[in-house]
Amino acid sequence: MAIDQLSVFVENKQGKLVEVLEALGQAGIDLRALSIADTADYGVLRVIVDRPVDALKVLTDLGFAVRINQVLPVSVDDAPGALGNTLRVLSDAGIFVEYLYAFVAHGEDRAFVILRVADNEGAEKVLRGRGIAIASKEEIYK
Repeated sequence: MAIDQLSVFVENKQGKLVEVLEALGQAGIDLRALSIADTADYGVLRVIVDRPVDALKVLTDLGFAVRINQVLPVSVDDAPGALGNTLRVLSDAGIFVEYLYAFVAHGEDRAFVILRVADNEGAEKVLRGRGIAIASKEEIYK
């Protein structure tokens, strides 16, 4: 089951990232995971929040370029080698992972990995077929 991820284009200038994060916080939107990649001129903030549609409105109203992408939340054991084993399953099935980022769940022995792949349904089927859990929206957003 794919979930919504916001990709926010942020100018690579002092205070712009803070502006995004403060706006989300003031709107009562909770960050669940984030990743940022930058170039000389801009950064791409990839963020999972508890209310993605509301976050989209907040940020577009402030003039930020934002889009929603579907990503796959995978639940893996919080143990050495678990992520490599999961990615091996996808690689062996010919599924290319464009990017990923991970975070550890509070109070659990699980880690969640956000995967961007071209075919979320196909990747989910392959992973579930090998006994690898897909996290629910509730697990990620709450």
